[in-house]
Amino acid sequence: MSKYVIKGGNRISGKIEAESAKNAVLPLLAASILTNDQVILEKCPKIKDVLSMINILNALGVKTHFEEDNLVIDPSGTNDYVIPYKLTKELRSSVFMLGSIISRFKIASVSLPGGCDIGLRPINMHIDGLKRLGVKVIELGGKILCDAKNIRSGEVYFDFPSVGATENLMLASVLTQGTTILHNVAKEPEVVDLQNFLNLMGAKVSGAGTNKIIIEGVKSLHGITYKPMFDRIEAGTYLIAASITGGEIEISNCKKEKILSLIHKLCDNTCKIVVKNDIIYLKSGNRRKCFNIETSPYPGFPTDLQAQMTALATVSDGISIIRENIFETRYKHVLELKKMCSDITVKDRICIVSGVNRLVGAVVDAHDLRGGAALVLAGLNAEGVTKVNNICHIERGYFDFDKKLRSLGAEIIKEN
Repeated sequence: MSKYVIKGGNRISGKIEAESAKNAVLPLLAASILTNDQVILEKCPKIKDVLSMINILNALGVKTHFEEDNLVIDPSGTNDYVIPYKLTKELRSSVFMLGSIISRFKIASVSLPGGCDIGLRPINMHIDGLKRLGVKVIELGGKILCDAKNIRSGEVYFDFPSVGATENLMLASVLTQGTTILHNVAKEPEVVDLQNFLNLMGAKVSGAGTNKIIIEGVKSLHGITYKPMFDRIEAGTYLIAASITGGEIEISNCKKEKILSLIHKLCDNTCKIVVKNDIIYLKSGNRRKCFNIETSPYPGFPTDLQAQMTALATVSDGISIIRENIFETRYKHVLELKKMCSDITVKDRICIVSGVNRLVGAVVDAHDLRGGAALVLAGLNAEGVTKVNNICHIERGYFDFDKKLRSLGAEIIKEN
């Protein structure tokens, strides 16, 4: 399998542009089958997860092609409501297709999704929400069978503000007659992006970004050309890369308010950060200071940046305390960081990190997307050579990761 080989010690320095957000693009791709008209996603990243979702669309009869960086989608030939396991096993976000297929066909058959092994992440909230809207759901042999011929508008209260469940119920309700109200919903910017996308298609959705979303069903939607929001997790990863190497970076196509929780923590870590319009500039301090973080739903600190910040904590003066509240097994990168002579103790959901002067290169394994990215960042700091195996996980969410890092001064190559 492919791996990254990194010679540590180089400062990250330079300018890049943030990609469109993986976590925004995937539900937008699912939403594209809600019309028969052409949909164009501008600056659509050609990362593994996006390509996996495109394969699912193609299996349903959707025609797609890239015109440079833009993805052109023709959903007029959508003719199937079944997604087999061979496609869903690669991508947890394939579950988004459930709401869209229900809206289009009033019937759906989807195999249980795969994705990163970072915890249970049950889809019971998706299922319970659909049932409250009158959808008959049968779980059988690893498949979810939905009969939505009697789907109706209604009110759904989520026990936890799940991004996936929020977006799935939005997709299931947008073409359902009447008014559907979703309570205790996720407030993530990607949910707002989906609302904006649907409304430009002719939907009537309001409230995204608050704890209540209201969907007034419409009869049909039309095609659009749309540029998804920037990838706040990708941008955050590069900001942390500059910090962990004592470097400086300028990232364009960023909105400060979407990653404010990270900016505050990096400032605590002695980084100087200047924001102008959609450009974020960071210069790392001479010494890195310890910090405390606790992951929580937006606008709290994102779980998808916890692993990268753990890597930064390993080389920050003092003791950092990190608490992971979202996923129960999201510390698999810790054992790999220990191979690099870090000082980390994990007890339940709390990670205690005593900073060292510098990490030491080692052979490590990526177990998931963000944990793998954290190991790359650690390798950029480490003395000697670090080899990160199983980078298929990393490529699910970062476009040309090694090339971008090289353009910023890193000594990193990809080996097959």
